[in-house]
Amino acid sequence: MSEQEFFHAGERVGVLTTQPLDRVLDYRAPEGGCFRGAYVEVPLGPRKVLGVIWGPGQGDFDSAKLRSVNRVLDVAPMREEMRQFLSRAADYTLTPMSSMLRLATRAPGLSDPVSMRKVLRRGLSEPERMTDARARVLAALEDYGGLAFTPKELSDLAGVTPSVVKGLVKQGALREEEAPRDLPYPHLDPELPGKTLTDDQAEAAEVLAEAVQSGAYGTTLLKGVTGSGKTEVYLEAVASCLRAGRQALVLLPEIALTAEFLTRVEARFGATPAEWHSGATMTERRRVWRMVGQGNAQLVIGARSSLFLPFQNLGLIIVDEEHDTSYKQEDGVLYNARDMAVLRAAMCSAQVVLASATPSLESWTNAEAGKYRRLDLTARFGAAVLPDMRAIDMRTEKLAPATWISPTLRSAMSKRLERGEQSLLFLNRRGFAPVTICRACGEQVACDHCDARMVEHRFQNRLMCHQCGETKPLPTVCPSCEVEGKMAPVGPGIERLGEEAASVFPDARIAVLSSDLFGSARALKERISEIAKGEADIILGTQLVAKGHNFPLLTLVGVIDADLGLQGSDLRAAERTFQLMRQVAGRAGRAEKPGEALLQSFQPEHPVIRAILTGDEEGFWKAEAAERQAAGVPPYGRMAGIILSGPDLAQVFDLGNALARNDGPLRSIGAQVYGPAPAPIARIRGRHRVRLLVKADKGVPLQDAISRWIAPCRLKGELRLNVDIDPQNFF
Repeated sequence: MSEQEFFHAGERVGVLTTQPLDRVLDYRAPEGGCFRGAYVEVPLGPRKVLGVIWGPGQGDFDSAKLRSVNRVLDVAPMREEMRQFLSRAADYTLTPMSSMLRLATRAPGLSDPVSMRKVLRRGLSEPERMTDARARVLAALEDYGGLAFTPKELSDLAGVTPSVVKGLVKQGALREEEAPRDLPYPHLDPELPGKTLTDDQAEAAEVLAEAVQSGAYGTTLLKGVTGSGKTEVYLEAVASCLRAGRQALVLLPEIALTAEFLTRVEARFGATPAEWHSGATMTERRRVWRMVGQGNAQLVIGARSSLFLPFQNLGLIIVDEEHDTSYKQEDGVLYNARDMAVLRAAMCSAQVVLASATPSLESWTNAEAGKYRRLDLTARFGAAVLPDMRAIDMRTEKLAPATWISPTLRSAMSKRLERGEQSLLFLNRRGFAPVTICRACGEQVACDHCDARMVEHRFQNRLMCHQCGETKPLPTVCPSCEVEGKMAPVGPGIERLGEEAASVFPDARIAVLSSDLFGSARALKERISEIAKGEADIILGTQLVAKGHNFPLLTLVGVIDADLGLQGSDLRAAERTFQLMRQVAGRAGRAEKPGEALLQSFQPEHPVIRAILTGDEEGFWKAEAAERQAAGVPPYGRMAGIILSGPDLAQVFDLGNALARNDGPLRSIGAQVYGPAPAPIARIRGRHRVRLLVKADKGVPLQDAISRWIAPCRLKGELRLNVDIDPQNFF
């Protein structure tokens, strides 16, 4: 059926709602009719809910009993490509369509009438008495060709008080009008000059620009060492997209990255693009959603959920730091934004650029197999060179009890302080201490609702559970043996490391960067900007600091515990450690001064540590790929996680055992089921968690088999079953 199919008033239409129902509902088209894809408000029981005209009604319900669509919303209808994308994504992730639609309508006030505001234009009358202030107001309007302004904008523009503007309105010299509050975004000019590119950068930019101009689907892996100018290269691809009159989307893994990135975009295109992330205000999110749907936002900078915005003519998707684990949504709809970006681009004949210095093994493998084009940037931009990297063997270092900065690292930091350069200490552990233990009985303070130890956050003077967010005061008496004065923190967190750094370097300006130390994304952005300007001597950070920040004065990176990610049974442990260490080391020496990265390790001979130090990335990926291929695990096999949860452990295990016994649909495709077994974190928010793992060959119809396998399950009471296709974590 054509995209513009129209349903006349009273005709039967099928409406997909955002409510947790397993089907499209039949309604009668409203007065005036409606198009397929129209966003509508429909009655459902006593409520009014949001929905989309999905197509003709099914005809299996008495038409005399059908209720009518209340109204069609004043927003651009959902395009056919978007409906296909939601359907394909739902099929791949085994997610109900109602949940997918909720993802695509996560903007406040969509059902509200268009919000209006008062604006002022030049009126027909002249003021009774012309003053200098009044003349400035009228001149300002003339200078801008009769454009309308809000009263505040006009008073600020003319440099007068609001009372001057009000007086001109009363005398008819200014005319009040109603205008929509959600205005188009400023025009981005792709013809403005960009930065001068090196030969390698210019060649890569030209390849990407030509791909965008082709108007066809394609995916490119843009691999460049840290500081090689990947951003400048893909901004030229954005320019090519804008010249073609199409919209572009840039996904970033971390909100804190947006401030510096937006500055670079504004410098390149002369205006600020639209932003979409949890740090944006509700008003701004509504404006972005509406303007994207009308084609009045050329470029969106956003988090993973911006993939579900209603683009009208999407021509390019950039996934920056494509390896980052934050692109995987771990609650609600379980999806990987990197994979969904490729699917979305295929639906609308757009190009995808996956940019990273340390790509995921999945992307590396697809490039090796020829599915993705690969472009390499092998040198840093300008005078900058890659940092020297070496390990500090902690077995030979002499540390005082409860200290973690080795003498070798201290010495290197002292030299930087003397030269006025910055040092970064990296520890991927939030809080003050990961464990609080009673030295009398050995009790470790755990969360009351989760099987997780509580982390001390000394800045807040509380213990916090990083699974459910529960907090409690720091105990002075052991909750188990009731002995007083024996509670002690064990192990370092980033806050504790900060105390040590302050005692070792009392005159240094120390900045601690951890997401839970800032009340808002704006405050975090401001602090990062201050550090980049040199307002700190020593930076301490968690994984947050590894994500693309540029500190020109930073010449030393010290990794406190390079072995931290090597333990455990996660099949991606080696890959993630390699990526994280290379990324955080890449913060050093990004300007003219050379950089150095020192990794504190108790096992410097470990193959992953050796690969990090030698920089033999291709060798590491080939070895890692060979191991995965031999084991038949992703990207050379398929996996799915089944997470069962409920308040009654026996009931959860009964369901898991029933699934394991009745695995016929999975055996029919050669898949294996492991479990049920308690999840590594077996209880969260009072709910017991049991996991099953499905392993299958690549290319088999895994989703269909899982659908048939779980279909007979009848979830009673508070039992829940979630399917995680291509799991990234196994907690």
